[in-house]
Amino acid sequence: MSNNKYVGMWVTADGYIRQELLPNGRYDEARGQRQSAYTGRYEITGDYIEYWDDTGFTADGNFTDNDTLQHGGYVFYRES
Repeated sequence: MSNNKYVGMWVTADGYIRQELLPNGRYDEARGQRQSAYTGRYEITGDYIEYWDDTGFTADGNFTDNDTLQHGGYVFYRES
Protein backbone atom coordinates (compact mmCIF):
# COMPACT_ATOMS: atom_id res chain seq x y z
CA MET A 1 0.00 0.00 0.00
CA SER A 2 2.83 2.44 0.69
CA ASN A 3 3.30 3.14 -3.03
CA ASN A 4 -0.36 4.04 -3.52
CA LYS A 5 -0.71 7.45 -5.16
CA TYR A 6 -3.70 8.31 -2.95
CA VAL A 7 -1.97 7.92 0.43
CA GLY A 8 -2.06 11.13 2.45
CA MET A 9 -4.47 13.66 3.92
CA TRP A 10 -7.83 14.43 2.30
CA VAL A 11 -9.91 17.38 3.52
CA THR A 12 -13.36 18.83 2.77
CA ALA A 13 -13.37 22.40 1.42
CA ASP A 14 -14.47 23.77 4.81
CA GLY A 15 -11.80 21.74 6.64
CA TYR A 16 -14.38 20.09 8.92
CA ILE A 17 -13.62 16.50 7.85
CA ARG A 18 -10.02 15.38 7.56
CA GLN A 19 -9.32 11.85 6.43
CA GLU A 20 -5.81 10.46 6.39
CA LEU A 21 -5.17 7.42 4.22
CA LEU A 22 -2.18 5.73 5.82
CA PRO A 23 0.36 3.66 3.86
CA ASN A 24 -0.48 0.52 5.88
CA GLY A 25 -4.07 0.33 4.54
CA ARG A 26 -5.64 2.05 7.56
CA TYR A 27 -7.41 5.38 7.72
CA ASP A 28 -8.02 7.91 10.47
CA GLU A 29 -10.81 10.46 10.09
CA ALA A 30 -11.26 13.58 12.22
CA ARG A 31 -14.45 15.64 12.33
CA GLY A 32 -14.31 19.15 13.70
CA GLN A 33 -12.44 19.03 17.00
CA ARG A 34 -12.99 15.28 17.35
CA GLN A 35 -9.76 13.49 16.47
CA SER A 36 -9.99 9.86 15.28
CA ALA A 37 -13.79 10.08 15.00
CA TYR A 38 -13.65 7.12 12.61
CA THR A 39 -10.85 4.63 12.04
CA GLY A 40 -10.59 1.46 10.04
CA ARG A 41 -9.07 -0.10 6.98
CA TYR A 42 -9.38 0.69 3.31
CA GLU A 43 -8.59 -0.88 -0.06
CA ILE A 44 -8.17 0.92 -3.35
CA THR A 45 -8.77 -0.70 -6.73
CA GLY A 46 -8.01 1.68 -9.56
CA ASP A 47 -9.87 4.86 -8.62
CA TYR A 48 -12.39 3.11 -6.35
CA ILE A 49 -11.96 3.02 -2.55
CA GLU A 50 -13.74 0.77 -0.05
CA TYR A 51 -13.75 1.42 3.71
CA TRP A 52 -14.36 -0.96 6.63
CA ASP A 53 -14.78 1.03 9.82
CA ASP A 54 -13.63 -0.51 13.10
CA THR A 55 -17.21 -0.25 14.39
CA GLY A 56 -18.52 -2.41 11.54
CA PHE A 57 -20.00 -0.11 8.92
CA THR A 58 -18.75 0.02 5.36
CA ALA A 59 -18.53 2.81 2.80
CA ASP A 60 -17.02 3.50 -0.57
CA GLY A 61 -15.97 6.34 -2.82
CA ASN A 62 -14.24 7.32 -6.04
CA PHE A 63 -11.21 9.40 -6.87
CA THR A 64 -12.33 11.62 -9.75
CA ASP A 65 -8.76 12.78 -10.35
CA ASN A 66 -5.45 12.68 -8.45
CA ASP A 67 -6.57 15.45 -6.08
CA THR A 68 -10.33 14.87 -5.62
CA LEU A 69 -12.18 12.15 -3.70
CA GLN A 70 -15.97 11.77 -3.60
CA HIS A 71 -17.06 9.76 -0.58
CA GLY A 72 -20.16 9.66 1.61
CA GLY A 73 -21.82 12.62 -0.10
CA TYR A 74 -18.75 14.79 0.46
CA VAL A 75 -15.99 16.02 -1.79
CA PHE A 76 -12.47 15.77 -0.35
CA TYR A 77 -9.38 17.48 -1.71
CA ARG A 78 -5.80 16.37 -1.32
CA GLU A 79 -4.12 18.50 1.31
CA SER A 80 -1.05 20.17 -0.12
